[in-house]
Amino acid sequence: MVTLRVLHIPYGSPMIELSKALQSKGIQSVSCHFNEHPFHFKPDICLQTNTLSSQEQRKKRKQFLKESMLNYDIFHFHFGETFFADKSDLKMLKRAGKKMVVHHHGSDIRRPSMAKKNNPYVKVKPEWTDEKISKNVSALATYIDHAIVQDYELEAYINNSYKHVHVIPHTIDANQYTAHYPVPSNKTPLVVHAPTSRTIKGTEFILNAVNELKRSGFTFQFKLIEGVSNDEAKNLLSQADIVIDQLRIGASGYISSEAMACGKPVICYIREDLVSKYPPDLPIVNANPDTITTVLKNLLQNPEKWQEFGIKGRKYIEKYHHAPIVADRYIDIYKNL
Repeated sequence: MVTLRVLHIPYGSPMIELSKALQSKGIQSVSCHFNEHPFHFKPDICLQTNTLSSQEQRKKRKQFLKESMLNYDIFHFHFGETFFADKSDLKMLKRAGKKMVVHHHGSDIRRPSMAKKNNPYVKVKPEWTDEKISKNVSALATYIDHAIVQDYELEAYINNSYKHVHVIPHTIDANQYTAHYPVPSNKTPLVVHAPTSRTIKGTEFILNAVNELKRSGFTFQFKLIEGVSNDEAKNLLSQADIVIDQLRIGASGYISSEAMACGKPVICYIREDLVSKYPPDLPIVNANPDTITTVLKNLLQNPEKWQEFGIKGRKYIEKYHHAPIVADRYIDIYKNL
């Protein structure tokens, strides 16, 4: 069998986890961050271009592209980004006979006009306008036939843009997470929420719900996981009794998957029209900005449910997200490029 040599750029924890999963299957996969990341993720390579002037940055990327064309056969781009902002590298790679896939993770394709039509709660990153997204996707689709997303909320934005769109759930190496199931007898459970962006994740509604429930006599601890390293965030997740993910987007995020791998009950907003697209055994407790107070209250009042959801969540990750299972799906795509 010919060994596949794959390069993943330019950043992200999901990208690193996927690359590790591919390595475990004998693929020569390398994850590369262009810049150092504030969460201290550990890719195989970090170019640290954030320490350079914009002129030096381009020079370093150009040099890296030249080397990469000698070392890799498949280029796996994440977040709709490539070596250069103007996407001029795509033409060079195509001309050199290199295979390419693009992996969209969220804001890079969540068109505001379309998102708002399907979801009254959604908030998008203001810099990602319809026009910017269309231009970016169009430039990518000119040279790339295969696009990957992690759920059906995202698939809808690009299913007419690329020849092939694959929906593959987050890669989670379940062996890297020890399940610590919540204990129903815990009188002061720990509720955590880890927003990468407070506005987009609906943090204000979670804070309001927490304050309202505490005022009405509920006893629990609440912790916001912000500004800490990836390892520290995982550690806090493993201590939690209940994890609240995002309330605006309408799909489960990477934190949902990590929390379920830790054996925790997860609250997250899954859009009503998308629930049926998930496997039937998805154990996420659905809540939106209007219902979060009631949903959290019910979960706090039913501690026997914590462990039940925790066990179901861990099984769900092992069945649908576990690295070796997910990696095979990527390998199939690579082989058909």
